[in-house]
Amino acid sequence: MDQCWYHGNITRSRAEDLLSKVGKDGSFLVRASESIASAYALCVLYRNCVYTYRILPDKEKKLIVQASEGVPVKYFDNLEELIEFYKKENMGLVWHLKYPVPREEEEAADDPEEDADQVPTPPILPPRNILMAMPGSETKDVPSLPENSRVADVNKLSLSETLLQRLQYQDTSSVSDEHLKLIQDYLRVHIISDLEMVQTSSSNLPQLKKLLTLLCKGLFSEASRTLPSLESIQKVFEQQLHPGIHQRSQMLGEASPVNIVLKLNQLISLLSSIEEKVKTLLIEGPDSTHRRSLIPPVTFEVKADSLGIFSKIHLKVDVEMGKLVIKRAKDGPEDKFYTHKKILQLIKSQKVPNKLVIVLETEKEKTQRKEYVFSDSKKREGFCQLLQQMKNKHSEQPEPDMITVFIGTWNMGAAPPPKKITSWFLSKGQGKTRDDTADYIPHDIYVIGTQEDPQGEKEWLETLRQSLQEITSISFKVIAIHTLWNIRIVVLAKPEHENRISHICTDNVKTGIANTLGNKGAVGVSFMFNGTSFGFVNSHLTSGSEKKHRRNQNYTSILRFLTLGDKKLSPFNITHRFTHLFWLGDLNYRVEQPPTEAENIIQKIRQQQYPELLAFDQLLIERKDHKVFLQFEEEEITFAPTYRFERGTREKYAYTKQKATGMKYNLPSWCDRVLWKSYPMVHVVCQSYGCTTDITTSDHSPVFATFEVGVTSQFVSKNDSKYMNTQGEIEFLHCSATLKTKSQTKFYIEFHSSCLESFVKSQEGENEDGSEGELVVKFTDALPKLTPIISDPEYLLDQHILISIKSSDSDESYGEGCIALRIEATESLVPIHTVLTHHGEKTGVFQGEIKLQTSQGKQREKLYDFVKIERDETSGQKPKSTNNFELNKDSDQINSSCTPTDISNPNYLGMAAFPQQPFATSQLKQAPSPDQPSSLWNYEQQPKDNTSVMGQRESSSTSPSLSPLSPKPSLQPSVNRSICSRSQDHLPPEPGKSTAEPLPQEEGQQKPEMFENPLYGYTGCKGKMAPKKEQDYPKASRKEQLPLPEQSFHLTKSQEPESSKSSGKQPSPPFLVPTQRFRSYTCSSQSEEKNTGEKTQGKPKVAVSSENSALLKKSVKPLRSEVSPGVQGQLSRPPLPSKSRAVLDMQSSKGRDYRDSSELPHAGKHRIEEGPLSRTTTP
Repeated sequence: MDQCWYHGNITRSRAEDLLSKVGKDGSFLVRASESIASAYALCVLYRNCVYTYRILPDKEKKLIVQASEGVPVKYFDNLEELIEFYKKENMGLVWHLKYPVPREEEEAADDPEEDADQVPTPPILPPRNILMAMPGSETKDVPSLPENSRVADVNKLSLSETLLQRLQYQDTSSVSDEHLKLIQDYLRVHIISDLEMVQTSSSNLPQLKKLLTLLCKGLFSEASRTLPSLESIQKVFEQQLHPGIHQRSQMLGEASPVNIVLKLNQLISLLSSIEEKVKTLLIEGPDSTHRRSLIPPVTFEVKADSLGIFSKIHLKVDVEMGKLVIKRAKDGPEDKFYTHKKILQLIKSQKVPNKLVIVLETEKEKTQRKEYVFSDSKKREGFCQLLQQMKNKHSEQPEPDMITVFIGTWNMGAAPPPKKITSWFLSKGQGKTRDDTADYIPHDIYVIGTQEDPQGEKEWLETLRQSLQEITSISFKVIAIHTLWNIRIVVLAKPEHENRISHICTDNVKTGIANTLGNKGAVGVSFMFNGTSFGFVNSHLTSGSEKKHRRNQNYTSILRFLTLGDKKLSPFNITHRFTHLFWLGDLNYRVEQPPTEAENIIQKIRQQQYPELLAFDQLLIERKDHKVFLQFEEEEITFAPTYRFERGTREKYAYTKQKATGMKYNLPSWCDRVLWKSYPMVHVVCQSYGCTTDITTSDHSPVFATFEVGVTSQFVSKNDSKYMNTQGEIEFLHCSATLKTKSQTKFYIEFHSSCLESFVKSQEGENEDGSEGELVVKFTDALPKLTPIISDPEYLLDQHILISIKSSDSDESYGEGCIALRIEATESLVPIHTVLTHHGEKTGVFQGEIKLQTSQGKQREKLYDFVKIERDETSGQKPKSTNNFELNKDSDQINSSCTPTDISNPNYLGMAAFPQQPFATSQLKQAPSPDQPSSLWNYEQQPKDNTSVMGQRESSSTSPSLSPLSPKPSLQPSVNRSICSRSQDHLPPEPGKSTAEPLPQEEGQQKPEMFENPLYGYTGCKGKMAPKKEQDYPKASRKEQLPLPEQSFHLTKSQEPESSKSSGKQPSPPFLVPTQRFRSYTCSSQSEEKNTGEKTQGKPKVAVSSENSALLKKSVKPLRSEVSPGVQGQLSRPPLPSKSRAVLDMQSSKGRDYRDSSELPHAGKHRIEEGPLSRTTTP
């Protein structure tokens, strides 16, 4: 449709924006309806309000404008006729159509030269003697060209003759007479049949397949006879216990070319592997207790604190036997051992990143706490993962409640992969990587996304499965594979999960030139794992540094048109259809700097000054502005840019390319990313995020990310049957939706959930005008009570309710949200608050109260509750969630009631230092103060900003040996990634203090040293730093602050200029860079003295009492907050470090702790942008 007023699939909100820009009564446009596939929506502007009329086709394809009952209906043959009719006055519309709003000019798609050396071009074929362009059916239908038919017939004969002549020129003396006759018959007769199939656009060649089957009949039978013999030899020497893995090759089937290729591949694989297996067995012996597919025992050397004296202890984790052995000497006898049932809890210290408390059950059901200090935090993480694997392996539960997922993305650069790519699947390289002790733990699901992939599906699958077989000795099950041009996604799973995975769905969206070419776009896979839904999207977006807006359009198109998951959830796009959604790929967002900065960027990479470069990362900036990936999360980036390397090395970036139009610059950038979005209050933790350094065939480095995610089972109640008679009920009360549109239409709510038999529709709400042009829809008594199919709390508290606010006239959704039913106090009113989004844009908020009634019983503890975090006294104050980078001005209370022994699940309550990237979101419960009503449940997943921009992030995890360009040690201020600092990041500044004022350092006191955190690798400085002993770690917290009594504060606008001034000496990135706080210890003595001088100039210095220092030094003694609240309040406290408004705005908590009833999230105030007004009406 070429009419300028037809805008196709633009969103409702975009249509309102276009009309408001024109601002004239009678401005109009037509777009596709969002609720009915073949319908349209006519949008008219009148008095700064947008009125929407739905245009529906009838059975005869006539078009009518949906009208109120009793209004005569007029029929139109097409849209042009309809528009011309309503250009006349008084035809039933609110105003006659007068000013058509033209379509926006789309930003140009990919520059053909951008990836000219990367995308494989099809080979140039020689000219053919036959007519292939026109199908045979078209030839017959054109009487004016009878010659074409005759020429085609002649060409058919000449083709056979030509090929027979070629056969005669061949030496066929070694070909049997039977086979030679078959070939001649095909060339003489049957090839004509295949030619006709090709001319009808069919890819099937039945006669050729028949010929190959006859020729290979003997080969197939011989291969089928040989394979069992080779497999028998392999199994004899194979060191694994998987009896049914190779049984598929026993199946014969017909001798088709496909089956023959499979047989030959199996022969090649077996012949190449048998020799290695025999060598391995001869070296290791046939009686090896732990076979390769099993996890061998791993021993950790730790320090145990006994009465203040540290002694070396060895902890041996035997996953297969299910026990933890404690020994004095590594090779000595066992002192004690505890079975998996006796290991009750692992409690991580948040102040000391390598300290762990193990809670053990002793005789007579007593418990004992054993405290150990590991050599580094990565070892502690590896120990915890092994014990979790042990608990999972020996669990009495028939179904898992936690699995691990590997996500990999790699732009292969149109080059075949190297022979060895196992480092990718072992998460080895730069960034946040896994400890070597976790190498033996296979992930449950592997998801591999590739772009510019030159290989065929079978070839790539074989590469992946062989690599995983090499490191895990497990033959992984192929769940799904889907390809769009050179964009591919593969999902592999452990064989034991095959029956747990169902409802597999694949789809793709093209976003190339005119959205019709598949050189750019996305492929997706979705499935159910027992009762949990998963979605995976691999995308390759538009390239070019200047084309970020086009990339944003690509993202929106994929979001709207990728069809995955439950089709019953039609009002919701993929961001609401899955419990866990992972988005990976070459997103192509660049570091937005001029080409003149190229060498400066290279230098910063050498020095691992990634935060300074990430300040200009387009994806982070666009996410901060809520333009893409709303409510998604991304782990902290601590690795070098993954693009654009010189092929064959990772030591040099090839950022220039000579083109016919001039020099083309591709500055080093983080193009390859992994993001995720999960339902509120579900378990998801990113365990690693980085890139490899030894795979160099492409100009991109492969990126890996691993996740620990919670899953639910197909529910079977474990509670007593006498409690099952109680009928559950979900009730919403005093609810309202605040929308970004002023429409006079009525609205209703649709409730969707897997715990309901079908979706439930509410009555219409009452509209009220809100502030700043918002529309408030109140559902006071109109919401129905929802009846779940199962009332058992173990099932119901894991469920979620999806809501969609819909227009009564057009049935189009104005906003969707998700509400978790994980409610601590059932049968009582609990406040709720969730953000509404539509097509990736924030459209409003939904708030009210929920009351949940379940049957009696309780939830069992999940496997992911096995590892928790112990809150220390310096971070006993619980962080508050921020709402879209704004503070909740109505309830800024600090809750300092928790004790230092409070324990929380780290996966629900983030205690790690706030990352430079959006991290896990906050789903905290905040205890209401006596003079304040209960705060709301906040289901909003806020994008969290980049503290690397602020210089608050630690030095990169890249070690010099692995870093590209052989980077020098970082000279930048660094912070250790201690998991204790997260809570302090959320503390508000003291009243009257400048929001960017740092804490002055005490005169004469030794500056605290920065210790290496091996979880994130090397942290360097100008001078050599003395190695820090484990028992000295508590000294690092000497300046960490004690909890303040409850106080409230309000961040006023007058504080903002001070914040800006205080950071004025920093370079000016796209958004504010606050000065560093005291906790960001510097390794550079020069910069440290300079900063200290600047910070303390003109400010009183605070002395820390010796009493306080002594208490903080010896963490093994009772903590200050354990004394009593009264005594604690009398002790002198140094002031808290202050923060700028930008720091407060960009922070949010990582975890989601729903067990501690002293915390509830607050209700954020919804602020909207100026936009057009919309009215959906009927004539």
